Amino acid sequence: MYRTTILGALTSLFLAYAPLAAQTGAESVSRLVASSQTVTVAAGDAVPFTVDAFDSSGALLHVPLRITGPREAAEIVDGMVHGMEPGEYEIVVTVVIAAGSSATPPTLRVPLVVTWPRPREVELMASATLFAGTTVAYTSRVLHADGSHRPDPNISWRSSAPAVATVDAFGNVTAHTTGSVTITAAFEGVEQSLSHSVSAFPGVALELRGAPTGRVRTGDVVRFEAVVRNAAGQVVADAPIGWSHAYTATDGMMGVPATGQMHGGAFVADVPGIHTVTASVGPLSARASFEADPRDVVQELEVVGHTTEDWYRTTDIWVFEGVDGRDYAITGSKVSGGFAFFYDVTDPATITKIDSIQVDARTVNDVKASPDGRYAVISREGATNRRDGLVILDMADPRHPKVASIYDDQITGGVHNMFAENDLLYALANGDKYVIIDVSDIYAPKFVSEYNHPDSRLHDVWVNKGLAYSSEWGTGVVVVDVGDGRWGGSPQNPVFVTSYATPTGKTHAAFPYYQESSGKTYLFLGDEFMDRTGLAWAGYPRSMGSYQSRYDPETGTGGIPLVTRGYVQIVDFTDPENPEMVARYEVPEFGTHNLWVEDDKLYQAYYEGGMRVVDVSGELMGNLYTQGREIAVFKSASPVGYTPNATMVWGTQPYKGHVFFSDTNSGLWSVKLLPKTRPIS
Repeated sequence: MYRTTILGALTSLFLAYAPLAAQTGAESVSRLVASSQTVTVAAGDAVPFTVDAFDSSGALLHVPLRITGPREAAEIVDGMVHGMEPGEYEIVVTVVIAAGSSATPPTLRVPLVVTWPRPREVELMASATLFAGTTVAYTSRVLHADGSHRPDPNISWRSSAPAVATVDAFGNVTAHTTGSVTITAAFEGVEQSLSHSVSAFPGVALELRGAPTGRVRTGDVVRFEAVVRNAAGQVVADAPIGWSHAYTATDGMMGVPATGQMHGGAFVADVPGIHTVTASVGPLSARASFEADPRDVVQELEVVGHTTEDWYRTTDIWVFEGVDGRDYAITGSKVSGGFAFFYDVTDPATITKIDSIQVDARTVNDVKASPDGRYAVISREGATNRRDGLVILDMADPRHPKVASIYDDQITGGVHNMFAENDLLYALANGDKYVIIDVSDIYAPKFVSEYNHPDSRLHDVWVNKGLAYSSEWGTGVVVVDVGDGRWGGSPQNPVFVTSYATPTGKTHAAFPYYQESSGKTYLFLGDEFMDRTGLAWAGYPRSMGSYQSRYDPETGTGGIPLVTRGYVQIVDFTDPENPEMVARYEVPEFGTHNLWVEDDKLYQAYYEGGMRVVDVSGELMGNLYTQGREIAVFKSASPVGYTPNATMVWGTQPYKGHVFFSDTNSGLWSVKLLPKTRPIS
């Protein structure tokens, strides 16, 4: 029958035909009737959905229908709507009108509600031992039948003996006296309980360790330890320590909106000043104060080179060393007719366009080169024959790349992103899966295997040391063993390792980074929200036109910048099977796109927020933006850009002491961080 595909902002788009009753044209359709006035489906389930077309006499017509659904929320396959991302959406059904027709196509809009699956169980645990006169925070998690968990469930709590212990709406249990008590957490008919025998609190002394004696900067994580002892001097294990923080403003720091964050015994200062950390348990408390200095990491940034583009929108960028020892860059494009462009960037101050290749595509979103410079690859979306695939280029002569092969086996749908190793290439297939291709012979590439995470849509894949990290919107990041081997995986046999869903549900890009100083592996996960609906600054009115079209002087529309939102979420991935969200980098009023991490610096393409460089040295915790970790910000713009004077940074890459980045409105740039200068004493 008909399979859904993704085109542009749609997740579900297919042509369906109403049952054959009369052979009349689409112009005869007077009304569309759906099998259901509202489609309701649980995430992970599917329900039938059909649409009939009728003429004015009530006769059933056989006409092509275009049925579209929301981007990552649902799939529509063979007359079934598959729920994916909970929320309220809309299915749009439109009669397909013949090319050249002036008729307005009849359209039907059907509300779509994707609900959460029914809960399977509530997991419940206490963070410490409950003693009389203490408070213990309970943690809970609601699991569905497929193993996924419900974000922010509204748990109902109750105590079997309020005189012994009470529990508040957030799972904080306070014991008032000795005795037995059972605490229960309930959610949508499923519940779990923990029973306690509350004893007297044995602690008589509390010692706070870890107060810094040396210099502390904003953004540095300080770890405290609270030790409780009984009358015999023995340590009271598992005592429920409460942590709090207070701030004393120094000159010029009055009225700051945030001062620091605590997580257990870990503290990070957001602003300079005197910070006090207090540990308490039962009747005992201990405190320590210290002063945090400004982080002082700002560096000047110098513009080195720029090549302006104003007739198409520049997409992704890849910089590499060619087999001839010179340095090159490739960029993709939109609204150019399928072009990829090649530059000599050996001298970053003189970026020289040396060649271009046009492929059958509406958009070349992604470009990559192999680490050895042997080949390059161009993604395709919107090919005229509807077999998108990708184009592999022979880079034996980097100044004159030539097509080695066109590959579309298992990837006939749009290829939005790719990742290139020397002999293996990972390519997305229609946002549904990624395919692993053997490119040891670029003139005869071969299918190796594929990975398709169930009930999930993906946007990108990045491979590092045998683990593939795919960014899959509401599913979050999905990690697969494709050669690491610890989970038995290989390129021929990809094996699922773990998945981690972010709170925003818009995981767009993932970058794994091993930090030598701490021995930790961090995952930097970037959001992508292409609107600001519901926020005070929601963006330019639609009537002013979109940034996707040039300014039209006759109508006065177009040429208006897009607005975005979203941020980078940072996960401690040192133990792949137990990832933990620890930090974020969130710049208000702007949205993230592609990113790169190298030498303890995050290079972030932040759309209208520009190209931003952030210090990610040391242990990470809290919001890096508020901690003074920003090293440099550059907002690229050109008066002759595709959308003039509008910053829209798409991708960025540090390379041989420079930073190269693409701006969708103004082309390819190179900049350089200047060494910090110290005052002469």
